[in-house]
Amino acid sequence: MDQIKKQVVVVGAGPGGYVCAIRLAQLGKDVLLIDREAMGGVCLNWGCIPSKALIHVSKVYENMQHSQDMGISVTGASLDLKKTQTWKESVVKKLTGGVAQLVKANGGNILMGAAQLQDTHSLVVTDGNDKKTHVSFEQLVIACGSQTIQIPGFDIDGEHIIGSRQALELTEVPKRFAVIGGGVIGLEIGMLYQKFGAQVSVIELGDQLLAGTDKDIAKTMAKICKKKGLDVHLGAQAKRYEVLKNGLALHVDTAKGPVEINCDKILLSVGRRPNADGFGLDKAGLTLGPKGLEVSETLQTKVAHIYAIGDITGGALLAHKASKQGMIAAEHIAGKQVAYDVKAMPGAIFTDPEIGAVGLTEAEVKAQGTDYITGTFPFAASGKAMATGHTDGFVKLIARKDNRVLLGAHIIGPHASDLVAEATLGIEMGATLDDIALTVHAHPTTSESVMEAAEVALGHPIHIVAKKKRT
Repeated sequence: MDQIKKQVVVVGAGPGGYVCAIRLAQLGKDVLLIDREAMGGVCLNWGCIPSKALIHVSKVYENMQHSQDMGISVTGASLDLKKTQTWKESVVKKLTGGVAQLVKANGGNILMGAAQLQDTHSLVVTDGNDKKTHVSFEQLVIACGSQTIQIPGFDIDGEHIIGSRQALELTEVPKRFAVIGGGVIGLEIGMLYQKFGAQVSVIELGDQLLAGTDKDIAKTMAKICKKKGLDVHLGAQAKRYEVLKNGLALHVDTAKGPVEINCDKILLSVGRRPNADGFGLDKAGLTLGPKGLEVSETLQTKVAHIYAIGDITGGALLAHKASKQGMIAAEHIAGKQVAYDVKAMPGAIFTDPEIGAVGLTEAEVKAQGTDYITGTFPFAASGKAMATGHTDGFVKLIARKDNRVLLGAHIIGPHASDLVAEATLGIEMGATLDDIALTVHAHPTTSESVMEAAEVALGHPIHIVAKKKRT
């Protein structure tokens, strides 16, 4: 068995692990990055990047079919999903290859294979040819990510029941597509295939789509789904399915009674959970709880020289959160005085329209007992949104009533995933509604809607009529 000694080992090459490894190498550490499948992890290979590539294609395809009002007539437009998948893979390949190049260019090392802890200072890596390598380390960073949650009776078989990974690799569009779970992944993929021509049904156990989002966002998304033709069942539970001669029958319990949904594929997307299967955490005296590995503000586990970052630490399972944690862990290992102290963690949902959110929801502010004010500006009143034909949605800002400090921003509409960055910076810096309203925003842009929402909250909107006068 080959023997390797390294100062720091990072297990998991997703957006948390590879960022951590690069930063460690920049700081002069002798670092080894290990992954059992591919550079970039789930995000670059089977999640964030491939899904956004396909979502982009679906929007282009839909726009081609609905451009007559703008004077553009397109005939004979067709979708070759096999060719689309080839294009998507080329995007993924460029990014994953770039990750490996960046790690090596900064002085880091890469070892592919499945890692298993032996004790608090060593692990064994087994590659695809069953070759084993013993690796000892001074510090370890665990970045093992997460995996799809499965439910009884709906085991992912890749044929009838598929997960997000398989859904993003389909080469034929299912005529009838059922989605169990109305969360981020379910809606993103469901709306993607609806644009490709599938008849989509969404089964959500909760009383709203996109659990955890602001109620106004969820209600608006439900209306948009209905307008687009998605069949949404809220407060519904998938019980079982059966294979028929011409497809599948999904049996669902709803508030109105049992419903049978005929479909060709069923996407299981009820969430993800921290993943450390087969890693042997117990060998290092660590236990993965239901919410993940517990870490300190410096990302250390209860074993001080072992750190954990990303999805395995629970909470919001976000790629950019993992990257931030990876940076903090690397700098702490290198002796810098740092801590994970993020005040504003944004989220982006790539439905149609997009959703961007940061800070507290209105329900959370109410629960705190804080007096607050809100300002909502519709994209229907935005010149840029009208000029581009994307007027669904709004910008909603929430602020304290006494000092007008921004508490939350919730955006549904064009470029929402980009617009939320301004509000994120605002919350992180303690900005007020006045700061946003007084900042000049370029015209014509959708970013003006953020400024206009602040003006609405302050009581002096320009491009919509104020509901009531404020001082």
